Amino acid sequence: MAIKPSIPKGTRDFTPEEMLRRGYIFDTIKRVFEKYAFLPVATPSMENLSTLMGKYGEEGDRLIFKILNSGDFTRGANLQDAPVHLAGQICEKGLRYDLTVPFARFVVMHQHELTFPFKRYQMQPVWRADRPQKGRYREFYQCDADIIGSNSLFNEAELLKITDDIFEKLGIRVSIKVNNRKILSGIAEYIGAADKTLDICTAMDKLDKIGYENVVSELYEKGLSPECVNKLAPVCLMKGSNEEKLLQLKSLFEPGSTGSLGVEEIETVLHYAKQLEVLSEIEIDVSLARGLNYYTGAIFEVRALNTAMGSISGGGRYDDLTGVFGLKNLSGVGISYGAERIYDVMDTLNLFPASISAPVKALFLNFGEAEVRYAIPVLQRLRDKGIACELYPDTAKLGKQLNYANAKHIPFVIMAGEEEMKENLFTLKDMESGNQEKMNVEDILEKLWKAL
Repeated sequence: MAIKPSIPKGTRDFTPEEMLRRGYIFDTIKRVFEKYAFLPVATPSMENLSTLMGKYGEEGDRLIFKILNSGDFTRGANLQDAPVHLAGQICEKGLRYDLTVPFARFVVMHQHELTFPFKRYQMQPVWRADRPQKGRYREFYQCDADIIGSNSLFNEAELLKITDDIFEKLGIRVSIKVNNRKILSGIAEYIGAADKTLDICTAMDKLDKIGYENVVSELYEKGLSPECVNKLAPVCLMKGSNEEKLLQLKSLFEPGSTGSLGVEEIETVLHYAKQLEVLSEIEIDVSLARGLNYYTGAIFEVRALNTAMGSISGGGRYDDLTGVFGLKNLSGVGISYGAERIYDVMDTLNLFPASISAPVKALFLNFGEAEVRYAIPVLQRLRDKGIACELYPDTAKLGKQLNYANAKHIPFVIMAGEEEMKENLFTLKDMESGNQEKMNVEDILEKLWKAL
């Protein structure tokens, strides 16, 4: 009995057209990264669980895909009787959850081969055992840029400028939300719940998704008193321009305090961003927390305008992520772009150039063995000139070959029958207009270059 073909939930196949569009996104992002002097690295799909666990918070740890040590490692083991005891023995590795923690491990292992500050980019898939839904998958690509080994806040501003450049080139209008983990720590101190900083961050980060009332309920569940929650409300729901929000925040914190330092940092980042001429809207959002535990300073999140899609990019400063691997006091800052969500936004808003779907520019028709032999040298000459073209491999009816060209959106077909071969010419047909004319190889090259 044949097996019904299927793939795991939260994963996808990609058609040639989808792959071409994804390639357009990756190539655009890569070009911007390299323009700003970032260098490529790659890390394995799997990491030791000791590398991954404990870096993303409790919720993140639950979403890590764990890998059995071997396919038959559990043979004879009674997992139902002792699953906790056996977990560490049967699963020593996991699929990477993001690219940042593996990058920190990479930096420590290769520190003597790198020049600091080190600017890296990485575009690879990650995996999360999440509940699949629109815009959220279990396997997806991230495109990361990080600067490690520098404390300068110029790096944060440069990542904002990179973001501005990437989405301008992709045609996506975005807003960039910024905050600082030091401000969140200061807010926790201000309301008298410094020991609940992480709980407050986790809850506030869900404000856009679950609403203020549900955030309040979660804070009560975490043990915050009504007094603390009431004091948090006007801060959590802060309105106004960036300048007005900064003034409100300054009024909350004592000079020299953690919260005050966070305000100073965000002011500096905004100043640099203005000098770099970041054109996208930048908004201070005091509720922005970013759920990952390793952030310590500036944090940012990018949302596409004109669509209901959630965050399509985010990142922040991490002061000592490499410290857990033995290399202390190496601060870094990075940003990650979600390829899947960017694709969905561009598809929804019809932003992909039409030319992406037509990478093949010319098709040589096949009228028989003699005609094929006549066409092959010219076929290869066009390819040598950088024009993507192909020869229809089988002798088939003219209509079938033309239908093939139309189905692949090939703009030109090139034909040669007995008459053309006698005259040492070809017939070039424009598939959009239907016009066709005889010409020599040099004229075909010139015509295709002008048209394409």
